[in-house]
Amino acid sequence: MANFIHDDFLLQSKTAQRLYHEYASSHPIVDYHNHLPPGEILEDATYANITDIWLKGDHYKWRAMRIAGIPEQYITGNYVSGKDVADKVATDGDGAAGRDVTDRDKFLAWAKTVPLTLKNPLYHWTHLELKRYFDIDEHLNEDSAARIWDQTTEMLQSREFSTRSLLKKMNVLVTCSTDDATDTLQEHKQLEEEGGEDFVMFPTYRPDNAMKVEDPVFFGEYVRKLESLSGITISGYPTFLEALRKRHDYFHERGCRSSDHGIEEPFVEEYTEQDVSRIFQGACNGIKPDAAGERKFKSALMHEFAIMDHEKGWAFQMHIGAMRNNNKKMYSRIGPDAGFDSIGDSQLARPLVRFLDRLEQKDQLPKTILYNLNSTYNEVLVSLAGTFMGEGIPGKIQHGAGWWFHDQKEGMEAQLQTLSNMSLLSQFVGMVTDSRSFLSFPRHEYYRRILCNMLGSDVEAGIIPDDDELLADLLEKLCFTNALQYFSYPRLPKAAPKVLNYS
Repeated sequence: MANFIHDDFLLQSKTAQRLYHEYASSHPIVDYHNHLPPGEILEDATYANITDIWLKGDHYKWRAMRIAGIPEQYITGNYVSGKDVADKVATDGDGAAGRDVTDRDKFLAWAKTVPLTLKNPLYHWTHLELKRYFDIDEHLNEDSAARIWDQTTEMLQSREFSTRSLLKKMNVLVTCSTDDATDTLQEHKQLEEEGGEDFVMFPTYRPDNAMKVEDPVFFGEYVRKLESLSGITISGYPTFLEALRKRHDYFHERGCRSSDHGIEEPFVEEYTEQDVSRIFQGACNGIKPDAAGERKFKSALMHEFAIMDHEKGWAFQMHIGAMRNNNKKMYSRIGPDAGFDSIGDSQLARPLVRFLDRLEQKDQLPKTILYNLNSTYNEVLVSLAGTFMGEGIPGKIQHGAGWWFHDQKEGMEAQLQTLSNMSLLSQFVGMVTDSRSFLSFPRHEYYRRILCNMLGSDVEAGIIPDDDELLADLLEKLCFTNALQYFSYPRLPKAAPKVLNYS
């Protein structure tokens, strides 16, 4: 498989190759939404082996391994069935009875799975990441696994593979973590004080846990934690909102310029303050609301969160459509975000319009990015977004990048084509990793190659002009400057190119 990841990977025309190599490839990365752990960036952490940095927490790979029939102990390390337990107590090939699965075992199990991912985006990502970070250009499989394990383990001992070195290697200019409203943000504060030579990291306000009245035990504990951090005595719903707003203020001080909300569907129930206060008080007293009450509470909070974002000029990100923790047995044994979520099919258009229009009527609609997990809503969301534009903000309501099940070649192409056909591609804020891995940044390269291939094909077909000045400007916008303009971060690293209004 030598040179599978070659210079012109995914670039299927001479024009595409020119656009990518001469214009797109060298632009810095603005990764405005991910789930990287800030503490590991602050510590400039290193990793013991490739499983530690590449497989842990990667539910994309975990899902593929389960589909391939790999036992769970080789995926998450959990023993979840009778067969797992039997395998654990059985004598292994080295004569050691009942040993635990090691990181090396897990990597070998992943290597066994990789050939089975052919035509899945994991096949591309796996080999692109091996090439970009480790300069390994051979097929990962059972035959090469031990050799690649040894080679990467040795390389990972070098400081060249620390978290900050990896960000610098990938030319990351801005990275934004995802943080609960009760997070102290101490790592962000310390990184800010350091000054940011090569990159800057900002938090993202993610208050989803503040809406979980359906779990009164959790909710009561959360309210107490919020009270402690905010310094506000929470005696009812109004002071609960006051505490959340104080945390929102604190995030802004730390450079936060966006919130993020993971919801299956928009919450737009009619409610009164009395309704919401009663539901809040009941949850604090251990009383679970009925389904209608739960939806009223979440509708009220989502509306308030959007108003807070509008007041500060933030972007309000909505990740819509995931049905989470479907497999209750596995959820109880492994927990969330482990590969047991799927695409939902809830009604979207009418409630989303109601949600946005409520805010628009009072001039409180913030910049908004709409990510949909169900791709059948691409055209719906792009056309819907176009009805709430304006106010001098280019691309105010965005159709977000291909997300989760759709951050692959066909999914990205579909999202980009829909934007082109029904909106203005030139105003798109670009790609994000939405990842927990420090080895995921080649996903921006993947996006740029796909984008250049689409544009190159259109040029050679005579659909758009062969004008390098026009195309180079478009690529710069779609790679990083649109994102900088849209989010208006308070600072950039010292090594940043001189762009826009940043000094």
